[in-house]
Amino acid sequence: MEPKEQAGALLANAAGYVATRTIEIGLDHGLFEVIAERGPITSDGLSEAAGIDALYASVWCRAAYGAGVLEGHDSGAYSLAPHIEMLVLDKTSPAYVGGLFKVLTQPEVFDRFSDNFESGERIWWDQTSQEWIAAVGETGGAHNTRFIPGGISQVPGAAERLSSGGKVLELACGTGVGLVRLGTEYTDLELVGLDGDAYSLQAARSRVDDAGLSERVELVHSGMEDLDAEDEFDAITINLSMHECRDIEKVTAAIYRALKPGGFFLNSDFPFPESAEGIRTVPGRIMSGIQFFEALIDDQLLSSSYYLDLFKSHGFEDIGVVDLTPVHAITYGHK
Repeated sequence: MEPKEQAGALLANAAGYVATRTIEIGLDHGLFEVIAERGPITSDGLSEAAGIDALYASVWCRAAYGAGVLEGHDSGAYSLAPHIEMLVLDKTSPAYVGGLFKVLTQPEVFDRFSDNFESGERIWWDQTSQEWIAAVGETGGAHNTRFIPGGISQVPGAAERLSSGGKVLELACGTGVGLVRLGTEYTDLELVGLDGDAYSLQAARSRVDDAGLSERVELVHSGMEDLDAEDEFDAITINLSMHECRDIEKVTAAIYRALKPGGFFLNSDFPFPESAEGIRTVPGRIMSGIQFFEALIDDQLLSSSYYLDLFKSHGFEDIGVVDLTPVHAITYGHK
């Protein structure tokens, strides 16, 4: 590659950073919502409607146009580019990616990693901010939307098992998004949510109560390594957290014991690239960014093949993988 070409590649990285921050600002200040409701709208109109400085509004609109999230009109007005309303605003859509821009701009990703570079100090979830947990919840929510029920329906026999009722455990249930989706989709299930973070469980309780599922959902404050059950659950699910196990072998063995015969384990997670070439793809680069936070909590994302080998070594049968998006896969097996 010639110097000019290499410079172009470097500058494209800088342009991606500008676009990320531009989108994050638009989300934080509700600018996308205003444009979706009132667009096409000029930058002066956006300034008035959103209560922001007129010069700042014009600067943001130009950058958002450059990033491809706004379209310009001959009148000088702007509107959302095709599908942007769904992709960055609709948290109920399986295609929602707006939360990712909030995650990547939180201090817990790059800033705290950089601060701890020399010391190698690790942190845990109870040392993160409420803003971080909320941003992760949004991103995890999109994964749950794809996972339940669409992803589960692609795992042979899993949807039928859940539809027939029984008892399901969600590990690392976080703020309860997955529990509410499971309880709403599979109306005969008894649900247990387990998480080691007290703040997240408080949020989960509120979400479960608001959804009218209190009588069907039990919440347990515990780490995954402390799971101690035998032949109790018809299915165990986990979303974006299996790679965070302090002892993944111990947790996998505990999951197997806790399942009833024929019970399913459904692991929804980021499938980290298998090869160096995969890291240079757009999905690989995004997941490499997530690795900065994972390193802070002494983890790294894992590949789908790693999970399949892990499940096989602990006795799971009919193991397999369902690729939902380039950054989302379900690995599964049953007892």
